[in-house]
Amino acid sequence: MNDSSTSGELADRLRTLLSRLSPGDRLPSSRELIKEYRVGPATVARAIAALAAEGAVVTRPGSGTYVAQRNRLRDAACDSDTDTDWQTVALTDRAVDTHLIAEPLGPPPAGTINMDGGYVHRSLQPTRALSAALARAARRPDAWDRAPAGGLMALRTVFARIVGGSVAPQDVLVTAGGQSALSIAFRAIAGPGSPVLVESPTYPRALAAARAAGLRPVPVPLDADGLRPDMLADAFAMTGARLLYCQPTFQNPTGTVLAPERRRQILDVARASGAFVLEDDFARHLGHGGAAPRPLVADDRDGTVVHVTSLTKPAAPSLRIGALVARGPVMERMRAVRLVDDFFVTRPLQEAALEVLSSPSWDRHVRSLGTALRERCAVLAAAVAQEIPGATLAGLPTGGLHLWVRLPSGVDDTVLVGAARQRGVAVSAGSRYFATEPPAAHLRIGFAATADHSELTEGARRLGAALTDLGPREA
Repeated sequence: MNDSSTSGELADRLRTLLSRLSPGDRLPSSRELIKEYRVGPATVARAIAALAAEGAVVTRPGSGTYVAQRNRLRDAACDSDTDTDWQTVALTDRAVDTHLIAEPLGPPPAGTINMDGGYVHRSLQPTRALSAALARAARRPDAWDRAPAGGLMALRTVFARIVGGSVAPQDVLVTAGGQSALSIAFRAIAGPGSPVLVESPTYPRALAAARAAGLRPVPVPLDADGLRPDMLADAFAMTGARLLYCQPTFQNPTGTVLAPERRRQILDVARASGAFVLEDDFARHLGHGGAAPRPLVADDRDGTVVHVTSLTKPAAPSLRIGALVARGPVMERMRAVRLVDDFFVTRPLQEAALEVLSSPSWDRHVRSLGTALRERCAVLAAAVAQEIPGATLAGLPTGGLHLWVRLPSGVDDTVLVGAARQRGVAVSAGSRYFATEPPAAHLRIGFAATADHSELTEGARRLGAALTDLGPREA
């Protein structure tokens, strides 16, 4: 093979090699593969990543790549006489695209430093308060009764108070987390085939939820002050869209906050276009010590804004409690969608969430979490500047869980992510955050899912080493 050989050709040759090896056998090192097959480091990284995604190999940081154990259940299914080909015809083309949700390289191997997570580390979670709240909730006489479809009134009242403005409890619909809220809203507001305007870049799981609802995401650029109102007006005019999805506060992945002068402009543009604004306020409790701006919905005078909030990010992954806030017929539509989906959110979890939010310990937790996130953000930013040559921070965020890092010219972000796995650190490729072609290569690097500051520094060092491994861009 020569340097122009593709990673696919190398992967095919490695599959032949795997057929001669036994589960648990170690593959040649990356350096040995480069020498034997006369390819570059990026080609090797792509090929190994492809084999790992297939489940053919597993990587162990600091040790190497090994032949995976055979999946007996999968093999049994493949060897059975069951014929499911008829399903291909029955399902037609109604595909649900999960590639933006599923981890393309599979779960990270043991020992990997996780800088790709969207949740806070267990040490940052209010675990004791959550456990005590759930225990108290489960002991109530009505704990296992059916909950109201819209959610417990007391919990809706607390969410209304958090949002502020003139929002009332009847404007709140309790959901099973933020992702459920997004799915309900997309299906309720826009019909299949409709365009939906989204920030570029934006949250991949929102893109997945929109596409699962049959919508067509149309990107609108961001700058340092958030979504650009001039480009938004053009996008509404060109597409005829009736829905904008945005994250005005600590946007994922960039961390930007929509500038004060733009907040009213965004609402005015949407109102003039006869469109809704779906405001994802997932990071309200993830500020780094400063005050977060008021939600757009708090200043909405005419029902333009549908607001999404969630307790999952600042609390714990399994506290799947969120809320939708809206006024007018759109709320009735969303209530109908959720009733068809699952009737109501489990009562004990709602009661536990109410206990947590009503306790003075919640405010203390949010303050201490903000301090911890600010410190971690600073540590990681310094480590990125020192350890990753040529990387550029979009800015130091004042809230959220991630840094948005632009890579040097010529670097393929997906290849670097695969190479980073080989080095024992998991990060997220920036290309996942764009509805269309990305303008440049980026990484989203998290600072909340690691155990401590030392892991952040070591993770950045490993990431820099992975970038060095790739060497010059292949021709």
